[in-house]
Amino acid sequence: MITFGFKYFTAACTAILLASTHHLPDPAIASVNNQSQQIAQNQAQTTNSEPNLVFRPILAKIKQKSRIRILLPKFIPESDGVTKIYAIVESATQNKYEILLGFSPDCNGGTACRLGVVTAEAVTRKTPRLSGKTVNLARGIRGYFVDASCGANCSDATLTWRQRGVQYTVGLKAGDRASLIKMANSAINP
Repeated sequence: MITFGFKYFTAACTAILLASTHHLPDPAIASVNNQSQQIAQNQAQTTNSEPNLVFRPILAKIKQKSRIRILLPKFIPESDGVTKIYAIVESATQNKYEILLGFSPDCNGGTACRLGVVTAEAVTRKTPRLSGKTVNLARGIRGYFVDASCGANCSDATLTWRQRGVQYTVGLKAGDRASLIKMANSAINP
């Protein structure tokens, strides 16, 4: 008995498919190709534009209250399904939202239950200038990283950037720069 690997099976199917398309009229081939491209584009748009599942319970509330563009990360460290992460709305107004990321649904920012934050606020003349170590983010955006400080407890390391008149910040308790960059880029890229 001859056993073919998946790679050879796929190559054989592709060859058969290509050979059979010689008998189809060109418009039929173009129609099949266009439909395949449209399906792939629609799948990419729906899967890539969704924020991380931890935001699902609060997303409607944020959308209802806030009038600024909502950017939520797809990547959140520790949200691999093993550890339960909760998104808790600390505040939401027309020009601002603050979301606490915690390890319990009733976390109020205490050090034991806190993972980090996701915030956004409309930029005004009173908004302070950004500071920190500059980092390059997706789409040519410049971000500003501020490292955590640790004493009895550790603060959040933050990464802040501005986009379309809104200042966004992601923060992780004692977080590292690479994780924050990945988190920010997952929010920037729809």
